[in-house]
This record gives sequence, C-alpha cells and structure tokens, in this order.
Amino acid sequence: MSAAELPSRRTLLAAAVVTAVAGSVAPASAATATGGRTAARPVDNRAWVSYSDWRTGSADGTRAVAGARPGLVIAKPAGTTDYTDPHTGTTAAWEYATWTSPVHRLTVPATEAIASWNAHTPAGTWLQVELKGTYSDGTDTPWYVMGRWAAGDRDIRRTSVDDQGDGRSSVWTDTLAVDAPASGLRVVSYRLRLTLYRRPGTRLTPTVWRLGAMGSDIPDRFTVPASRPRLAKELIVPRYSQEIHKGRYPEYDNGGEAWCSPTSSQMIIEYWGGRLTAEQLAWVDPSYTDPQVCHAARYTYDYQYAGCGNWPFNAAYAATFEGLQGVVTRLGSLADLETLIAAGIPAITSQSFREEELTGAGYGTSGHLMTVIGFTADGDVIANDPASDDNEAVRRVYKRREWENIWLRTKRYNASGKVVSGTGGVCYLYFPAHPTPRQRKALAAVGVR
Repeated sequence: MSAAELPSRRTLLAAAVVTAVAGSVAPASAATATGGRTAARPVDNRAWVSYSDWRTGSADGTRAVAGARPGLVIAKPAGTTDYTDPHTGTTAAWEYATWTSPVHRLTVPATEAIASWNAHTPAGTWLQVELKGTYSDGTDTPWYVMGRWAAGDRDIRRTSVDDQGDGRSSVWTDTLAVDAPASGLRVVSYRLRLTLYRRPGTRLTPTVWRLGAMGSDIPDRFTVPASRPRLAKELIVPRYSQEIHKGRYPEYDNGGEAWCSPTSSQMIIEYWGGRLTAEQLAWVDPSYTDPQVCHAARYTYDYQYAGCGNWPFNAAYAATFEGLQGVVTRLGSLADLETLIAAGIPAITSQSFREEELTGAGYGTSGHLMTVIGFTADGDVIANDPASDDNEAVRRVYKRREWENIWLRTKRYNASGKVVSGTGGVCYLYFPAHPTPRQRKALAAVGVR
C-alpha cells in the first residue's frame, strides 16, 4: 500500500461501479451548455437541517428542538433493545427512538447514494443512519445501514456494515451503488431513518443537527472537458503531513502512512478555528508532533472498513467541532471549486492516479484525499497534499488540466493497464453552521444547502 492509498474496500466499490453506462447524463457541472440546452447537474443533495425539517416525516420517541442550531433529540424512548458490538463482542441494552424522513424524490435518478450527518453524541449515546431507496421499476431496496456512529469510541465502535445487498444494489462501506447501472436501473427516491440510542434509565440524548444524502449519476469518462481559469486566490490553511506519523498508532489503519483523510480533515477544521484541548489530546504520546492528527485518525476510524477514509465519518468528525457543518458531495468542475474558494471555503477532494499523471506528486495512488486551498494566476491548483515528507512540503501546485481530469473522471488505467474507477468529483465540504450570505450563495451554487 502506498503512502496515499486507501484500503481495499474502496477498490471493491470502484470495481462495482466501473460498468456505469457511458453518456447517460451530460458532464457534471452546475449548468453545462449542450447543443443550446442547459444540462442539469447530475448530483442531488437533500438535507434536513431546520426546525421545520425535523417536524416533517415520522417520529417515534424523538422530537424537534428549536434554537440557534435546530436538531432532533430523544423525547421518550420507543423501546429498549440489545446491541452486540461486532468489534468488541460486548452486548448491552440501549433505549432508542426513531425519526424517518419524508420520501425525497431525486432530481437525478441515481446509480449511487451517500448519506452524511452532523451530531453531538455525549458519552452513553450513539446513532444509526439507514437509507431505503425506490428503484425506477417501482420496487424498493431493503433498509440499508449507512453507518453506526458515535463521536467517541468507548460505548460502541463506530462502524460501517458489510454484506448488504439485494442482488440489485449493494452498500460498499459508505456508498449505496446500483450493481448493474448499464441495465438502466436507478434509484429514483429514498427515505432516511435515524435511530438514536442511549443508556437505559438516563436522560442522555444524541442531538442531530443535519441529516441528508447525495444521489448521483455520473457518466463513464476517462477524460473531462477542460474548464477555463477564472480565479487567482489562495486561502491560508494549516499544513499537516501524514508521512511524519508513519508507525504511530498502527491500530488505526496501519498508522500515519494511510491517514490522508483525517489529516486533510484536521487542516480544514483548524482553518475554521476548530481546536482540540489538552485534555482531549492527553491520550497521545507527548513526544509526537501534531498530536491532533493522531486524534483525527482515531476519531474517524471505521472499525469494519479498518481505515480512516470513511467519507461520512470524516464529515461527522468535523461537525463535532463547535459551529461547523460537514457534508459529502460531488462537484462538477474546477469552476465549482473556484466558486467555493472565492467565498473562503476550501474543499477536501478524492482522486486516484498513476505517478506520471500528476506532475510533481512523486507518487501514484488508488485513492487519496487532499485539500484544495486556491488557484494560481495561471489557474493551476494549489493543494495542501498530506502525502508530503514534512509540513513545510505540504503546499503543492498541480497543473490544472492534470488535476481536474484525475479528480473528475470515473474510469482510468492503473499501473498494470487494467481499467479501474475514479471517484467522479467526490469531496468533503466543511463550513460554518451559520454561513455568511456570500458563503451560503457559493454553497447553493454547487448544490449544497
């Protein structure tokens, strides 16, 4: 495994979706000109975030709470259940309450769907997120578990759930994918179910501020149209290297060599002012530099995936910092990133490439996260790349055309000449719980509420 390579389950997802039908929708962009028409963005984001949102759907033991940051909490438990943690073998009783969203009809019938959430889970609480889709032929998926999550790791071990499928779609770690998209089958609508858990007999409760999902149908493509530069700006974002953490805490995805995702997350969290206390970092060996990166790895770690690269778990970790939201989405072009950077919002992007495909990287990878922080006067991408020897070397400038293509394509050739998949523009966006009008406008422009 290379320094930037993600574990094998992400590769399995790539293999599962590489047969997506070519040209089923126009290239991803906010408004792509196509023969005089305007093609819709092939990504649909829906999130429940407001007090009125939480009062919709169906509640069994939960209630909406108003305030500066509206949310959902346990009011009166619907019942008690036992949960056996598959990673510790411990069985414990938990009170629970549920909330089920209204049906959301996707503006883009989807081949993939990724849920994400933002929540506070005090010790003695946790939550589960499920998704049930309806196919284009009118039949339904099962209720798929998209994550069992807690901010800490003392009560349960946060985990994705393997071996979920109905012969027509499957869940690969954090992504629901149609098994044979070339057949034309799509997910046209979905509901989300949220189950909140707490220790019996207590008044504890998780508080969920944001719950949503991103559905997409990105066409197969080895290359994407080149965008024209329109912004020269660089955001000042902390720089952290994953490589200086090699060998540290190997129980979390073999140590820092594979920590591209949490390292990127921590950079953006600190850009927005998020800081960890000395008490929170007390568990880290005091001889280690940048202990906050070790902390991020531990608290994004997915015990089933056996890695720190679970996309929604990273977004949820970011939202544990006061005043932050996190969401997983797909963007359509570097123009989208320029819109965000212009509003002061950096982005964490997922890409894969051979060494010779990205000038100056010095490595190849089957999956890597880095942080886009700006653009040069020539339009080249300024990235904080955690796959660097030290913090000073983290800031990189990558050629615009190379970088855009490796990020947005859905198919590529690996070093063995085999056709494998790319991520098709996946990114994490972390931004304030109360965005400025300019930030809100930029987020809306890229399809995020």
